[in-house]
This record gives sequence, C-alpha cells and structure tokens, in this order.
Amino acid sequence: MTDALPATDFAHLHRAIELSQLAREHGNHPFGALLVTAEGRVIEAENTVLAERDVTGHAETNLVRRVWRDLDAAELPASTLYTSCEPCAMCCGAIFWAGIGRVVYALSGTGLIALAGPEDDGTALDLPSREVFAHGTRAIEVSGPHLEEEAAEAHRGFWR
Repeated sequence: MTDALPATDFAHLHRAIELSQLAREHGNHPFGALLVTAEGRVIEAENTVLAERDVTGHAETNLVRRVWRDLDAAELPASTLYTSCEPCAMCCGAIFWAGIGRVVYALSGTGLIALAGPEDDGTALDLPSREVFAHGTRAIEVSGPHLEEEAAEAHRGFWR
C-alpha cells in the first residue's frame, strides 16, 4: 500500500504484528490488535480462538470486549484500532457497533487467504472490510494494507 502513514501509526502496526506472533506462541491463530485513544491510552488483545475454544475469539472482537469494559464509549469515535490483519466481517461488525472511528491494518484479507488457503471444510469468507463498513450508517476510516510482508511472517507455516 502506498498510503503515507505517520511514524506512530507504523509503530502501532508493528506492535499489532508482535501481538500476532505472541498469539501464535500461545497456541492460537496468529492475529493481534490494539486500540489507541486520542489521549494515547493503549489497550491490546490477541486471538484466543483455540485456547478458549471460542470461534468469536478473534483479536479484534476480544479487543472490542476489553475497550467496552475499560473505556467510556465517547472515547471510541476518536480512537484507532490497529490490527495485524484486515478485520473479517464479524470483527467489522463489532468495530462498527463499538463506535470505533478508524482502522489501520497490515495484512490484507486476500493476502491471508493466499497464505492460509480455505478453511478445512473448503470455506473462506472473502469480504473486504471497506465493503462491510460501506454498508454502515456512519463512516469508519480504513487504511491498509501496510507492512504485508512483515505481517505475513507470523502466518508462514501455521495454516498448512
């Protein structure tokens, strides 16, 4: 992606990628996310699908649950969610309903599908986040993909 991002955005994306590697080391799918408020508060989450046997335990949905406990909802429209991979449709719904105003991601959904292939049952949900958010009643700024090669490293050898 050629979008110019501030250095702080890249630093947060690097941390999301680190979280994805930690998720893998913890026995989960390699995805990580963090939210940064306008005041600079940072809240982090990893994927926990395998460890908690919960298919909704994606990094972004875990993060949304955490920020709804820890923050005032009024802070979320000015906050940015950084994620190691483009959010899936389920995570986009959680981000939308939480009221988060901006999403920055590293690996694209199509890039992930190329690395991982379809699910064991042959299914894949290839629905770009921009398309999901476009059907909402409020705008969510989306920037990505960025750092795709770096983000792909945590996935190499995991899925196949």
